[in-house]
Amino acid sequence: MLRRRILSEPEAEIGRILALGARRADVGRRGDESWTVPADPERNGFCVVRPKPTLVG
Repeated sequence: MLRRRILSEPEAEIGRILALGARRADVGRRGDESWTVPADPERNGFCVVRPKPTLVG
C-alpha cells in the first residue's frame, strides 16, 4: 500500500524517523537530490521528499 503525507517540516521528520531506529539507505545518491531514503529496522526503504524551489511557487 502506498501512503503519502505532506510534511510541513521534512527535515524534522527525517530526524524523527532516524531517532526511531531507521538508517539512511545507500541508493546511489549524489547528494544534491531533493529526497532522502531511510530504511526501517527490517530494511524496508521509503522516501522523504523535500519540495524543490523550482517546482513550488
